[in-house]
Amino acid sequence: MSLTTPPRPFDIAALFPPLAPLARTATRLHPRPGAPTVHDSSVGGPLLWPAGEPWPHCAGPHDRHAAPVIFSPQDIRLLRRDLATATERLRLDPAAPEATTEERANWERIKAGRPWFDGPVPLLPVAQFHARDIPFPRPPGKDLLQVLWCPFDHEEYAHPRTELFWRDSAAVTDVLDAPPEPPVVQFDFYLPEPCLLSPEQVTEFPHPRELEDEIRDQLADARRWEAIGPARYGSYSTDVGELYLGNLSTAPGWKTGGWTGWEVGDPGDRPCAACGTQAAPFLTIASSEWDAISESWVPAEDPAAHPLGAQDGNFTLIDIAGGNKLQLYVCPTDPSHPHLALVP
Repeated sequence: MSLTTPPRPFDIAALFPPLAPLARTATRLHPRPGAPTVHDSSVGGPLLWPAGEPWPHCAGPHDRHAAPVIFSPQDIRLLRRDLATATERLRLDPAAPEATTEERANWERIKAGRPWFDGPVPLLPVAQFHARDIPFPRPPGKDLLQVLWCPFDHEEYAHPRTELFWRDSAAVTDVLDAPPEPPVVQFDFYLPEPCLLSPEQVTEFPHPRELEDEIRDQLADARRWEAIGPARYGSYSTDVGELYLGNLSTAPGWKTGGWTGWEVGDPGDRPCAACGTQAAPFLTIASSEWDAISESWVPAEDPAAHPLGAQDGNFTLIDIAGGNKLQLYVCPTDPSHPHLALVP
């Protein structure tokens, strides 16, 4: 399924010419639940991983007290399937039972949690991108990127620790068919729901916090929006600052490239640890595809309701720091240099 973002409500670069040279291309990924294979670009799908290459693990440390109850990936998948089944059953017959005897038994067993695991934790697949599907900076000779993470918060991050692996897909002829999984994960929302992607390129402009004061002051001056008028932009926002932030600057959701959508942090220098070059936004791992002020970015093909309770566009079922996002940066000189990760 091809998903398309509606045109932006207004040509912001025409209204504010200083913004024009700041335009960047981002690729919205539009993850939607599906059944990806190792040959697909995906979120939460299986990886084209060489059978002879060891699977990466995280040695920790992992805080056993960070969550009151921990679950196995198998338990989380079972619970999600039961929830989807119950939702569909009630949709077809509102008088049907909310849960069957088997579903209640599954929940009673799962909510008791799993015992703690002290060994190295196998990483979880988060995403896989083929260059044929998605443009992204990459080392020479590599056309495949794999993103994995440890499904526990870490002291230095307070979010999952990510690792990137770059490959030549043609060189992977013997694929690992049963990679190890963590015995437990810290939170159920650190296990991505398998999703296929519908990449789409859009134009972005900087988040207000990345603009110079002069441009930011112009955007905040309602008089400069008189060419549009409140009657035209009022359906998007009653406040011109929110109008720019939610509808005209950075796209919400999963994406590669573009600008960073700042929420809790502030822009600053992000030098590459290997060479000192300023790192660039590479991948945004989002908790949702839109929010209350960015509904104009909802793809035209999206229905009003979605499976698995994803009315806010949280198709991957990932949650970062209470509804935020995880922003990965790479070195534009050499993407294989150590990447940076933060909650912006």
